[in-house]
Amino acid sequence: MDKKQSNFSFELGNFYPFQNKHELTIEQITIIENFHKLYFELLEKKSGLQISWLGHQTGKTPLDLWLYQEMIVKNKPDLIIETGTHWGGSAIFLSTICNILSFGEVLSIDLYPKENLPKSDRLEYLHGSSVDKEIFEKVKYNCQNKKNVMVILDSNHETSHVFEELKLYSELVQLNGYIIVEDTFLNGHPSHKEFGSGPYEAVDLFLRENKNFIIDKSLEKFLFTLNYNGFLKRKS
Repeated sequence: MDKKQSNFSFELGNFYPFQNKHELTIEQITIIENFHKLYFELLEKKSGLQISWLGHQTGKTPLDLWLYQEMIVKNKPDLIIETGTHWGGSAIFLSTICNILSFGEVLSIDLYPKENLPKSDRLEYLHGSSVDKEIFEKVKYNCQNKKNVMVILDSNHETSHVFEELKLYSELVQLNGYIIVEDTFLNGHPSHKEFGSGPYEAVDLFLRENKNFIIDKSLEKFLFTLNYNGFLKRKS
């Protein structure tokens, strides 16, 4: 199947890689955790990880970005909601993939976005708190007639905030869709113990009361991710 955009054309394949959940030994887990800590020790600066996409700064890791690309190609979300715009690097990455594929849109939300955010087709920004009632009503409006919504939570990492986001935005995710909680590594899972209770704990609280979602460990196939236990799939 050929896809065309301007003078660029390509053939979209149908290879959708799947990896069963890794059954890791304690020694293997220790290797991954040590690499995680080294990665941050060498690459983390005052304003986050020094990663860029098309010259725009983003705080993701290459492996997570690659995984998002695979998920978009396979699952074909009509709308990708991102909470936490910051520099806009991940927003333009997601919209670039949508533009290449000629489907999907990105809605990125931030209470304190940086100035001069990157612009892209299929990308819209909302300025406000992701859990603000007025903002969420605008998000729901954007979800009208959308059959497949993917959500990525990367704003305020306090447990109470992420928990509130999960309760709100999980309503927008359809069967077999995903809500991804980023930066679950905080509070010693496995690094940044000094942060205190964060996204990891919010996931635990959410899953205790919401039985419609499960953790999809198969999406941790690259071993190193910032989102351990953070890939939540709607099962019912």
